[in-house]
Amino acid sequence: MQPQLPPLQRGRYLARLAETATDLAAAQALRTRAFHTDHPDSDPFDSICAHVLIEDTGTGRIVCCFRMLVLDGGAELARSYSAQFYDLEALQGFPGRMVEMGRFCIDPDCPDPDILRVAWGAMTAFVDENGVGMLFGCSSFAGTETAEYLDAFAMLRARHLAPKRWLPRVKAPDVFRFAARLRRKPDVKKAMLRMPPLLKTYLAMGGWVSDHAVVDRQMNTLHVFTGVEIEAIPPARKRLLRAVAG
Repeated sequence: MQPQLPPLQRGRYLARLAETATDLAAAQALRTRAFHTDHPDSDPFDSICAHVLIEDTGTGRIVCCFRMLVLDGGAELARSYSAQFYDLEALQGFPGRMVEMGRFCIDPDCPDPDILRVAWGAMTAFVDENGVGMLFGCSSFAGTETAEYLDAFAMLRARHLAPKRWLPRVKAPDVFRFAARLRRKPDVKKAMLRMPPLLKTYLAMGGWVSDHAVVDRQMNTLHVFTGVEIEAIPPARKRLLRAVAG
């Protein structure tokens, strides 16, 4: 199917799908700066994804981007970026359409919180327009050292593990099995301070995570598989998201 997303403007920011090679190059350039890579941030998945751009209409600058891979059901999960790192056999039974959200980034020189709000409005519109039943992706912690994130991981273990019927299994060679290793009670304040903003938003929507983190030394991150079942999003949160999506 051809993914659909009507342009969405809120204030000075316009969310739209990339339409040209120039649009894709702008997204890749922003990713390269935001992720601090020493080479252009691009991969083969770029060619099979829809790319959402958030543009500052005052300057024409791309200030946020992410990509969406639409799958018609769990049987297509092998096509996803996440399938490189996680055994997703359990999720193959998911009956509805799925979307993998990836490479989310905001221009580090543009800290305006409205950018994130518009991005989630665009995501909501994309989900609604394309009849999506599950949103998923890899949520990243900066760096590959686990020590500073132990309270965050302890909170994920205590409150946010995936239902057993969907739980991803270990596939990557280097992982941190936080659900098995951590028995500490999380310090909630410390946990939330160290939780990545994107993951916080997923969790606020009723999202869940894998029981282990992948140590990705190439990207210099720790990441957890994260899923959000659209039907399980709390009604109040749905209303807020759809208010932005229009």
